[in-house]
Amino acid sequence: MSQLSPSELVLNPDGSIYHLHLRPEHIADTILTVGDPNRVPLVSQYFDQLEFEISKREFITHTGWLGNKRLTVISTGIGTDNIDIVLNELDALVNIDLKNREIRPQKKQLNFIRVGTTGGLQSRHSVGTMISSAMTIGLDNLLHYYPYQAEERAVKLEQAFTAGFPDLPTTVYTASPDLSLLQRITGDWARGITLSAPGFYAPQGRSLRLGSRLSPQLLDAFARFKFEDLNITNYEMETSALFGLSHMLGHRATSCSVILANRADGTFSADPGGDVDRLIRTVLDAVMML
Repeated sequence: MSQLSPSELVLNPDGSIYHLHLRPEHIADTILTVGDPNRVPLVSQYFDQLEFEISKREFITHTGWLGNKRLTVISTGIGTDNIDIVLNELDALVNIDLKNREIRPQKKQLNFIRVGTTGGLQSRHSVGTMISSAMTIGLDNLLHYYPYQAEERAVKLEQAFTAGFPDLPTTVYTASPDLSLLQRITGDWARGITLSAPGFYAPQGRSLRLGSRLSPQLLDAFARFKFEDLNITNYEMETSALFGLSHMLGHRATSCSVILANRADGTFSADPGGDVDRLIRTVLDAVMML
């Protein structure tokens, strides 16, 4: 078995993985991802025991115990480019022998649960609504750099969306969550298709001093789009990469969000901290049943 070179598998002097500064024993099999580093302690405050914590760049990791469940919460920062780093390095911790630089023949499967905030596109989903991502459309370009092959249902979504919106300024890809994990974590939540954008402003149709090629009329058309029984419900910046990379690497992933901004009616949450805390507690309650 060939060894991975130091330029491909980059390690720190203490043997930890380069960006996350983690070693295999530092992470649990179930990992909650949050974008904001300040949200990590908002999750881990509910742990009964905090076993390990470390910080490097925007990546903060806490691992501990909630009852008899060992959990890790890690901040990814914003964007699919950061998800690329986090997912690949977490996978390397469990599926590559870091000492010998060899890929392990037997692969380990991790559970990834995104706990995030989002913008809603449907007027029926008021701010504070918790949304689960039943499918995702990537408006970023990350998975185009990988030998990614979407599942059949995701391919059909891509075909339908591309046919409906042929003049988008980017080539999209689509991905799906682990359906079992989605159902066990989010149950009867509102659910729909999540758009993942490579930015907060123009890529999500916002205009301040610079205009966006995504007009308000196009956002309205996104909201009217339907695939099977699913509408496009929300806009954010990480889920497409989380689902696509997890699928390729053999992990399970789902994405749970709370709507802080409703793009359809122009409203923003009056209590974003309270909404995020309610999301965290709801997800942790569900995780205990895994």
